[in-house]
Amino acid sequence: MSKIYIVEDDRSIREELAELLRSSGYEAEYLTDFSDSADKILSAGADLILMDINIPNLNGEQLLREIRKKTDTPVIMVTSRTSETDEVLSMSYGADDYITKPYNPTILLLRISAVMKRAAGSSQTRTYNGLQVNDAKGSLTDGSRELSLTKNEMIIFRFMLDRQGSIVTRDELMTALWDNDEFVNDNALTVNISRLRSKLAELGCEDAIETRKKQGYILK
Repeated sequence: MSKIYIVEDDRSIREELAELLRSSGYEAEYLTDFSDSADKILSAGADLILMDINIPNLNGEQLLREIRKKTDTPVIMVTSRTSETDEVLSMSYGADDYITKPYNPTILLLRISAVMKRAAGSSQTRTYNGLQVNDAKGSLTDGSRELSLTKNEMIIFRFMLDRQGSIVTRDELMTALWDNDEFVNDNALTVNISRLRSKLAELGCEDAIETRKKQGYILK
């Protein structure tokens, strides 16, 4: 039975989460004393950590950064804030996913399942043009530098990597994002592809994504 550790300072919320997880077949524990939080979380030996951003002492993002120095245990950040900055910071500090309150319990359970499946398969190293692709952390590294991708950027990159050398249409990418419970409009897709291009170029893969007018994109 997989163990999930809840880091949430609101007693009623953490108890509801624990009940939801236990009824779904997980072992669930939660943090109640927020002094030395990182040590307590690490000693719990969880398979996944569900962490709120707004917690006492260190905030969730700072706590995540401390945890990431010692473990690659999957972490899903939970917050009531909807700023894109929160998502970018969380992913850059090593979060595996990000969900906002109020969340649909079914969606949360699907996110947990997806993250745990990715973590289980992360031992199989994938590469692209000399870059290591870390699916669990959502990052790319050339050995000396590591860049984090947002969830949408990683979904797009993985989809194109699986079809490297072939044309991928915008409709296919939109469908891939929808299948992962994400909503993006056409303009947002363009922005995500542009950011992905920039990050690949920053790691030495200039012109990695070629645009085929009226057809789609090719990851070369």
